[in-house]
Amino acid sequence: MNLIDRDLKVIWHPYTQMKTALPPIPIIRGEGACLFDENGKRYIDAVSSWWVNIHGHAHPYIAQKVSEQLKKLEHVIFAGFTHEGAVELAERLLEIIPGNQQKVFYSDNGSTAVEVAIKMCLQYWHNKGENRTKIQAFKNAYHGDTFGAMAVSGRSAFTAAFDSLLFEVEFIDLPNESNIKNLKSQISNLRSNAACFIFEPLVQGAGGMIMYEAKYLDELMAHCHKEGILTIADEVFTGFGRTGKPFACNYIAEQPDIMCFSKGLTGGTMALGLTTCTQYIYDAFLSDDRLKTLFHGHSFTANPIAVSAAMASLDLFLDPSTMENIKRIENSHRKFASKVKGHPKIKTIRQTGTILAMEWQTGTDTSYFNSLRDILYSYFLDAGVILRPLGNIIYILPPYCITDTELDYVYSKIEHALQDI
Repeated sequence: MNLIDRDLKVIWHPYTQMKTALPPIPIIRGEGACLFDENGKRYIDAVSSWWVNIHGHAHPYIAQKVSEQLKKLEHVIFAGFTHEGAVELAERLLEIIPGNQQKVFYSDNGSTAVEVAIKMCLQYWHNKGENRTKIQAFKNAYHGDTFGAMAVSGRSAFTAAFDSLLFEVEFIDLPNESNIKNLKSQISNLRSNAACFIFEPLVQGAGGMIMYEAKYLDELMAHCHKEGILTIADEVFTGFGRTGKPFACNYIAEQPDIMCFSKGLTGGTMALGLTTCTQYIYDAFLSDDRLKTLFHGHSFTANPIAVSAAMASLDLFLDPSTMENIKRIENSHRKFASKVKGHPKIKTIRQTGTILAMEWQTGTDTSYFNSLRDILYSYFLDAGVILRPLGNIIYILPPYCITDTELDYVYSKIEHALQDI
């Protein structure tokens, strides 16, 4: 029995209707921006394997550091114990994220990093003796697939089976010049019982790579802080250079009370999440009363191997050549966007940093379930390019090591698709 048949016999894949999906492609190795299947076919990973791989596959430096750590310490319970890597990574991250962040709480993926943030906010007010339980978020948001993360994500087909079980959230529009005044009023109306406002800064990823201006987010955050409402910046997707700066929050003057990280944190090597917060949030949990403890944890909290991958990834991220590559990709995207803008099959095209998104003209509303998605996905796979459209929205989000030749090939296949489909 070959690998595909064995897979289909025992595996249930994510976000996949197993009855109608194409058979999975067996991948045996990766190198740089590319993956190779069992027949030797090369695929350019133009979506960074679900946005996690920022330095390229099987990076030798990360592999070396992980190997060294495996020979020293594979894991230790993180309640009542610590280790050098966890402390050093926290110290180094706090040096480069917004300066009001003072404490690091480890978890193991983006959804749980968001869960921690929500629980921090809700219990912050509980510990202070205030009944503030309402949460505000943006429409079309996506913050993860665990229950708390689903609750603060926009209601959609993804959440439909669970809608009656999710806690109530007030969803507001993305801010712009015409609605910012009204949005502030909506926020103020919940002032007395609002616990927090959670957002994806500048780019809503799974919602369709929807982008909005930093200045209006800045204004909205400032208003939240004026009203005493905590803010959570979900940088799981946007962190570590995706938006053209180290973090999307670098574009705004206001600083969030809490930040969430994962995906590119380990360079895509393995799962790790973390949530950072200000000193005053941390202080609300310091008490002789043990009931004010943050009762949250994971078996693999601050796993030493994952932390070693994160520190190696951070070394690479802080190398000046990485930001040069980010700017190179950003400029390449901009030139390509100018080239295809106005094409009759392109409804809209938008860019933030290394993220380029094109909405394909279908004559209908944008939808994750648009049938064009499967056609385009297969077309690009046949051409040796991994592009996973969000319905009729194609986006390019490559590892920073992608070469100009590889980028040009991806662009050319999109141009061919515009002609052929």
